[in-house]
Amino acid sequence: MSDAAKPALPWGSAARIAWRELRASRAKFLFVLLSVAVGVASLTGVRGFSQSFQKALLGDARSIMAADLSARMFRLPTQRESQELDALASKGVERTEVTETVSMASVHGDPVPLLVSLKAVDPNEYPFYGTVVLNPSQPLRQALGDDTALVDDNLLVRLHAKVGDQLKIGNRYLRISAVILREPDRMSAGVGLGPRVMITRHAMELSGLLGEGSRATERYLFKLPGKGESIATLRPQLERILPDAQISDFRETSPEITNGLDRATGLLSLICLVAMVLGAIGVAMAMRAHLQQRMEVLAIMKAIGARSSDILRIYLLQTVFLGLAGGLLGVVFGFAVEMTLPTLFGALLPLRPPLALAVRPVGAALATGVLTTLLFCLPPLLDVRHVRPIAVLRRQVEAAQGDRRRNFFRDRWLQWAAIAIIVAGLAAIAGVLSDSWQSGVVFAACLSAVLFTTLVAAFLLLRILRWFLSRTRLHLPSALRHGLANLYRPGNQSAAVLAALGTGVMLISAVFLMQRAVVQEMHSAAAPDTPNVFLVDIAKDEVDGVRTLLEKQPGVQGRLETIPVISSRILSIDGVDVEQLRVKNYAKRLLRSAAITWASAEPRGTKISEGHWWASDQEPSLAVVDNVARRLQLHLGSKVVFSADDKEIATTVAAIYKVDGEHAFARSEFILAPGLLKDVPATWYGAVHIAPGQIPALERTLFTAYPTVTVVNLADIFETIQGVVDHITMVIRFLAGFSILSGAIILASSVASTRFRRIREVVVLKTLGARRGRIAQVFSVEFVVLGLLAGLVGALFANLLARILLHRMDVAFHFVWGGSAVAVACTAVLAVVTGWIASFRILGQKPLEVLREE
Repeated sequence: MSDAAKPALPWGSAARIAWRELRASRAKFLFVLLSVAVGVASLTGVRGFSQSFQKALLGDARSIMAADLSARMFRLPTQRESQELDALASKGVERTEVTETVSMASVHGDPVPLLVSLKAVDPNEYPFYGTVVLNPSQPLRQALGDDTALVDDNLLVRLHAKVGDQLKIGNRYLRISAVILREPDRMSAGVGLGPRVMITRHAMELSGLLGEGSRATERYLFKLPGKGESIATLRPQLERILPDAQISDFRETSPEITNGLDRATGLLSLICLVAMVLGAIGVAMAMRAHLQQRMEVLAIMKAIGARSSDILRIYLLQTVFLGLAGGLLGVVFGFAVEMTLPTLFGALLPLRPPLALAVRPVGAALATGVLTTLLFCLPPLLDVRHVRPIAVLRRQVEAAQGDRRRNFFRDRWLQWAAIAIIVAGLAAIAGVLSDSWQSGVVFAACLSAVLFTTLVAAFLLLRILRWFLSRTRLHLPSALRHGLANLYRPGNQSAAVLAALGTGVMLISAVFLMQRAVVQEMHSAAAPDTPNVFLVDIAKDEVDGVRTLLEKQPGVQGRLETIPVISSRILSIDGVDVEQLRVKNYAKRLLRSAAITWASAEPRGTKISEGHWWASDQEPSLAVVDNVARRLQLHLGSKVVFSADDKEIATTVAAIYKVDGEHAFARSEFILAPGLLKDVPATWYGAVHIAPGQIPALERTLFTAYPTVTVVNLADIFETIQGVVDHITMVIRFLAGFSILSGAIILASSVASTRFRRIREVVVLKTLGARRGRIAQVFSVEFVVLGLLAGLVGALFANLLARILLHRMDVAFHFVWGGSAVAVACTAVLAVVTGWIASFRILGQKPLEVLREE
């Protein structure tokens, strides 16, 4: 009866046969099952840790702004704007208002007033994230009422006041109830013009400071609901409702945190994708070895009348069983690791995120296990069609391989279709894991290119090795000669193992190199002399004296950074009068009072993103900070005319720069060539790093010597920022280490999957008289050379991949010779150790035991 006339095997019968074979060969299938489980467990753990840590990091970052989003305005909202803002509450968006202005304050009994930066909040809602720390310690709701005020230590120094005194603000007296040690949105509030005072919104209204013509700034803080709205959807709505408001989210509060979060997000996505690929490599190698072992069984099934489609059904279902069972086991193991490791690490893991069984990572990991098992089993399953019954009687591996080559080229369309399905499946999985279909497609394309390159490299290396051996065969020790020849023996898997191991080493090494570079970049940005105290309103003739005083002050680290500031206004941009400009989310009031400065060279804390710095101080050149350039639609070559001290200053944009938020020039928006501002009077600002414990003493000393200079203490804010950065680096290192460890286990299982191919080889060698020691030498040479070649290929491509990805992340790359050498050595050790763990028992088997199974 022809194959076309035979009835198809029912799916139920195919499932029973597949299940029966699984039960009959538990030991062999257990290895495949564990390989799938390790890959899925790695992905479950990495993805789960990544999401949990990311939530914790974002929570830390939100505390710098005290909200998810902020909208700053220089006027009160209109009735229509208020109604639309109120409508957001129906979507679960919470809102609180912070009013900031300046006022004169004095202590009861002392008529001399002091200019202070006043901040009004609603203590029942503010802050949404973070905590206001007070001295004496007490909750904000308890300390702040309509008849009390909170002040910073600098105000007590300047007014010779103490907690409990009466402070006059406007037409009201308020009792000083506590000193502000830390407030979460201090960075968002800006430097200010004097010591800061916090009161309630109602108290500010009663004081008469919000009358008509008030110069108060309104800042709205928004907190998103747990589900539904996101920053990406809410921000455009706020920009539409408040067209002249400055909208920012919590990631923009500190450039250091923004860069850290962006780089951490990119690196964590890469780690998840690497975990997926490593798991796929382990699954592919295990299933490849498994199906090659079943070729004789397949030949017997065909000899008794089974069709190729029947066998495909059986082993397709068997693959699904293995993928599903291994996936479920991997999910359980991965979640157990996720819950256990933070406890084991203890104090080494200061960030303790709330861990829970997240449905999405678990579903993605399980689907990845099943899909990669199916996808990578397609090529060997398709080879089932070419297994002939004669294979039971004749074991000529080279002939079988020749048949497969001829069949491949004759049926190449089916093989290429299988490869296309694998690539498409990987792209889909990568798209889910990276939350971007575009990233998934790019990743799949790059992975395909890398796999093809490593396969070609493996093929060429083995060819070179064979050529070398043909020239030196008689001059090498026999064990070395046999070990090298084993790499290209008939039926060997050297090319596949070398490509799989090399790709795995490449991805693991790339993760190590990238996390090393990112962590170094973040640590270099957080230098120990980063300013944490800012000095406001320094007269030109006071700059040298202030610098000398600070050099003698205990606790000062580094030199005083100074920046001259000139009050100006913008007259026109690209020939358009400022009153006719149409700008988005940038108050025109800021154009009428623009602060400009000058610098001969690129200042510390700035980094040019477009253009270049001027070569001569006399050039009519202008550098603009990137966020202002974006809002004013400025570009290289734009013409900007300023007015300062009754003098028009025409400039051309020569550079656009970014700031790190930590140095004196980080507060600048417009930097001009010095020759343009010659003889224009300026007020100087300073920035210096002082040990936090020495700041109160500095405030008192500086007030005594220079009473008009205001000290703005931001040490607590920078400590918070540094804490967030430390958490980011810790998370990157932890997850990279976890990924590297799990990847090493997966690669070990890939090497171990070749043990069954060695059984017959050991039998043949023993039959020919080889002793156990001689066989051990041959295998050791094979394992060492395989590991060295894979490590060399992987290390070279890892540095290339890391260079490309770090360039996209704007992080400097340096070739790590020591790390690459260690990667090569560790790969060789891994191959030897794993190969022997998997093959040791084979040496003890007697030839007759194996031959009887034949």
